[in-house]
Amino acid sequence: MTPSPSYPTPAVSSSEVPVAVPSPPDLTQAVHPHDHGPHDHGHEDHRHRHGHSHGHHHGHHHGEGGHSHVHGAIDPEIAASEQGLWAVKWSLVGLVITAVLQAGVFWLSGSVALLADLIHNIGDALTALPLGVAFLISRRQPTQRFAYGFGRLEDLAGLAIVGVVLISAIITAYESIERFYHPEPLSHLGALAAAALVGFVGNELVALFRMRVGRRINSAALIADGQHAMADGLVSLAVLLSAIGVSLGYPWADPVIGLVITAVLLKIVWESGQTVFSRLLDGVEPEFLEAVDHALDHVPAVQGSETLKARWLGHRLYVELDVALDPELSLAASQTVVTEVETALKQQLPYLGWVRVRGVPATPNQSSPNRLDSGTLETDAPV
Repeated sequence: MTPSPSYPTPAVSSSEVPVAVPSPPDLTQAVHPHDHGPHDHGHEDHRHRHGHSHGHHHGHHHGEGGHSHVHGAIDPEIAASEQGLWAVKWSLVGLVITAVLQAGVFWLSGSVALLADLIHNIGDALTALPLGVAFLISRRQPTQRFAYGFGRLEDLAGLAIVGVVLISAIITAYESIERFYHPEPLSHLGALAAAALVGFVGNELVALFRMRVGRRINSAALIADGQHAMADGLVSLAVLLSAIGVSLGYPWADPVIGLVITAVLLKIVWESGQTVFSRLLDGVEPEFLEAVDHALDHVPAVQGSETLKARWLGHRLYVELDVALDPELSLAASQTVVTEVETALKQQLPYLGWVRVRGVPATPNQSSPNRLDSGTLETDAPV
């Protein structure tokens, strides 16, 4: 049997990604994959695919538990968390003002539709508390016990938000059904309509604010909270329709609108719950895996991809990747390629919290370009 050739050992490296804190936070655009302009290749020309690695892997490690060469930059976790706290704080102020105005009108009118809207606004304001705490704690540095940091608290806060929306839907359904069997006359319909408009405008502004910041920092919890506020804005609009219906002589319009509100809230629970539970189970959306695949196309020396592992922790993406390199490359040349891969990933994925790239010798069937099956995702427990 012919002995296996001895190859130079490619390099392994990982690093944290430095980003600067915007001051004040820029809320005009959402995070999206970096645009590298037009390319002369299509998806069928991508070079990557899963396979098996061989040989020995040595190198150095920079990241949690190691040392970093980042100077003159703010930790990306702190940067994004500051923006999250900023969004939570000011949206909470807006919701409290809206809720106080609506509470006064409910005391005058007795509208169950307005009560449902008020309950949602109070619940929406309360969800800001666990979310704010999660953003605050996630700024702490990783420890030996919590080697991956505290970003998971943000996902747990998102789960609490979904729970609050579900409870709001149940209360609204109960109050609406109760009003069917025990109708009560409504008064101060003009004030009721005005309160509904205030609720609609206040909630929609808060929703747009939270969702824009949430997309900017890739926070599923903050986006879910924004969707909750948007649903409450639609609820307020429904209250306006309820007031119009009652004024036209249709007293059943109030509880019917309450049931419509319940349906809207259940839809929000379903949509937000899918995203939050996916994050909790270490699910990663295909477009983010495609972005990793796309970044490797900008490093010509990469001949293939052995493995791709990714997970979200709060609003930061953690990636581990093995890339196949020419076995004839020296250790120094391999390290240079690994550094180029890291740079490409950081440019393509500005929401990276940590990236680990390891070079392995390419196998013969990786000598020609092959595409990575980006739908395949592996996840690890922390080592």
